[in-house]
Amino acid sequence: MLGLCQYETNKLVRIQSVRLGSLKWSLNAAILLVICVLMLWNRKYQQFDLVVSSVTMKVKGVTQAHLPGVGDVVWDVADYSGPQQDKNSFFVVTNVIVTKNQKQEKCPEVPNKDKLCRTDQDCRKGAWNEQSHGIQTGSCVKFDVLRKTCEVSAWCPVETRKHPPRPAVLAAAENFTVLIKNNIRFPAFNFFRRNILPDMNSTYLRTCHRGSDSLCPIFRLGDVVREAGENFSDMAVEGGVMGVLISWDCDLDLLTHRCLPRYSFRRLDEKENNRTLYPGLNFRYAKYNVVNGAEERTLYKAFGIRFDVMVFGQAGKFSFIQLIIYIGSTLSYYAVTTVLIDWLIGTRCYSAEVGPNYWQRKVEAVQDGLQCVLCVSYVDESDVRLVKASHKKSLQLLKPISLLPRQQDTGHLTAALSWLQPTVDRDTEPKAGPGPEAGRVTGSGPGPEVGPGPEASSGPEAGREAGSGPGPEAGPGPELLPSAPAWCRCGRCSPCVLPQEELCCRRSAGACLTSSAPFEQLVLRRSLLAAVLLYQDPLSSPAGPGQAAALRHCAYRQYVSWRVGLPPKDAHPVVPSCCVRRIRERYPSPDGQYSGFMPVRTVTMKACANEKA
Repeated sequence: MLGLCQYETNKLVRIQSVRLGSLKWSLNAAILLVICVLMLWNRKYQQFDLVVSSVTMKVKGVTQAHLPGVGDVVWDVADYSGPQQDKNSFFVVTNVIVTKNQKQEKCPEVPNKDKLCRTDQDCRKGAWNEQSHGIQTGSCVKFDVLRKTCEVSAWCPVETRKHPPRPAVLAAAENFTVLIKNNIRFPAFNFFRRNILPDMNSTYLRTCHRGSDSLCPIFRLGDVVREAGENFSDMAVEGGVMGVLISWDCDLDLLTHRCLPRYSFRRLDEKENNRTLYPGLNFRYAKYNVVNGAEERTLYKAFGIRFDVMVFGQAGKFSFIQLIIYIGSTLSYYAVTTVLIDWLIGTRCYSAEVGPNYWQRKVEAVQDGLQCVLCVSYVDESDVRLVKASHKKSLQLLKPISLLPRQQDTGHLTAALSWLQPTVDRDTEPKAGPGPEAGRVTGSGPGPEVGPGPEASSGPEAGREAGSGPGPEAGPGPELLPSAPAWCRCGRCSPCVLPQEELCCRRSAGACLTSSAPFEQLVLRRSLLAAVLLYQDPLSSPAGPGQAAALRHCAYRQYVSWRVGLPPKDAHPVVPSCCVRRIRERYPSPDGQYSGFMPVRTVTMKACANEKA
């Protein structure tokens, strides 16, 4: 229930930079400009409705053509328009094959591979197929001097010509004209219009031409084909299909009112003969008459062009709701500014120092709870490695999942340097008078006078000053092992039980970190460790039963603060084996038992002192 009463916000990082600020507002201004241009260009502030239309056509034109075997024939609209092919389309005949004086008789079939015969046995009575002109009678008869075909009962003589004449018989149809009347309606706005505009009268329609007026509703067929990129004479031989596209893009707002048709043309069928099985467009029709009491017909195989009129369009009108929706949908475009600037900060084109600090402040990495991510630092490398723990492979040999710059623990560094500053003997101080201030040393860290710490007791540690070097317990570091593990690079690592413990202080072969003076001063020095523990718990006993364990674990933490710095969140820093060995030699367990590797991430010295590893 408490979770319902919470509000979460995104984490923001503010960078004071004139360059980044100028870039941010420049990008935002550019995005705003693009959004406004697109809104005005595409009219995204409007509500749209699709067109509902009806189309009627009227073709005009007369020509005279010579038909083989017939003679000169005048063709008018009733002869060449043919039957209506489909809704919103019209057909114009451009070529024709004529077969005259056909009667219901018996005659030889047109020869082809399937219809040639030698005897009556090759012809089956009553047979037919989709290529036949009639029904077979079962007789094999002569078609010409060289070939014999099956006899059929059909309209004889059958049509024998397969290819249309060239040039087209009705090539003059190129000059025919068509008047297209298109009525449209937008139901959502109750708006009506047609392509014959109110200012177009009969005089205008008789004289208008598309070459000078793109709104003229009368079209010359040759111009339609030419504007589609085709040649009318070639297309007229076998026919084809042309599309007449009428587009209505209407703006019904008062200030920008516009609603006019726009015409375009294109060929809709495949024009390449060698790529189509049945090129062009054709159909058959017949004219019947009675001669001497017998019915005869003249068969026409007409080739022509079908014109399909297709109407597209939409109308838009201002809508406050659509404007709000568009504004809301475009707000996400401003994220492009963030993405570009984040990318720029992450590259060295802007700053090599700002990038890592920016991402560390902006992004908090959370590792999978089922995976243990270890933080490894080598003395011969400047970066800190994040490595996934493995139960099979040595930690020294694992490849890092990422490399991070070391985040120096400035608090630890300041305290350590202050503690290591040489103290000034009070006897040398000029004019040191009695009072509370007498005897106070000049160093910022606690000296021998700091409470009942380890330095207050007698023994080898008594009298050691805070700024002095290593005392009797200081040494040159652990000796080189005669048989160091294969993963060891410094020669001073001990064999380990777990793969997670197999870590050396170095990535490549060289001197061990434990042999350096800073390791002795910052990690092993008893006075510094005792001061840290006393700082964490001022009332702790300097000689308690757990003092050795507390000093040992405090030394571990000193190493982490020194060599790793501030570990990344959810990453467990690991102390190299050679350093662990050196620390345990200095502050051994009374029973010689150690718990070993325990990946627990703690950040305080008090928690370090309470560990039992």
